[in-house]
Amino acid sequence: MIDAGKRNVLGVNVNIIDYDAAVERIVQAAKTQQGMAISALAVHGVMTGVLDDTHRYRLNEFDLICPDGQPVRWALNTMYKAKLRDRVYGPNLTLLTCERAAQEGLPIYLYGSRLEVLNAFTENLKARYPGLQIAGAQPSRFRQISTEEKQEIVEQIKASGAAIAFVGLGCPRQEVWAYEYRDQLSMPLLAVGAAFDFHAGLLPQAPKTMQNLGLEWLFRLIQEPQRLWKRYVLLNPHYVWLLSQQMLGFRKFSPATAQPPAQELRYG
Repeated sequence: MIDAGKRNVLGVNVNIIDYDAAVERIVQAAKTQQGMAISALAVHGVMTGVLDDTHRYRLNEFDLICPDGQPVRWALNTMYKAKLRDRVYGPNLTLLTCERAAQEGLPIYLYGSRLEVLNAFTENLKARYPGLQIAGAQPSRFRQISTEEKQEIVEQIKASGAAIAFVGLGCPRQEVWAYEYRDQLSMPLLAVGAAFDFHAGLLPQAPKTMQNLGLEWLFRLIQEPQRLWKRYVLLNPHYVWLLSQQMLGFRKFSPATAQPPAQELRYG
């Protein structure tokens, strides 16, 4: 089990952590009713913080940022000798957390995506983990919401009896959501994005070989070129260029330069 704290990757503090340690931290927070914001960031997620000082502040306030993408894991291994054998992939972290939640009797809540995705995701989780308690599920409203609506969502999740909430709003909206709700919900909030579609059976996952080679982005680009081309064609080379500057010492990326949000965005 590896949990060696956070390290600076382009100004975003990413945890040197493996699956076992990540799940253990989530489960312990759930048992003690501790508010906790968790995300699994690949290159795109890291770059959302690099390119936006305010969002970098949010990410650096998270309790746990897992190295989702292989290039993020490689950065930790190269710069900090992390010796991570695998990334902490959001969809896998979702299933491992659900497995432990079923064993420990910890009810979960699903927030985000569309109703048909939630229905399929719920049924698949029940089939896979018969002992898992799904306390509730609520689709995204796909807009910014009012203060009153936010409070309604908080009360609905609290009233459900959930101990862990999974959030699928897409990056970076789901990270904004977890940041803004953490202090009002005494439970771990996992921003896991595409895990909802993957485990609902509505979006294919890249073959394991492509994942291991860090080529999942190429598989997803082929699947959804119109939606994802800017993310991968523009951001991936930018990440490599900036990371090479950090590794060679040509440029410093300080987490301290991040700016706190002036107001809530209240994504629903």
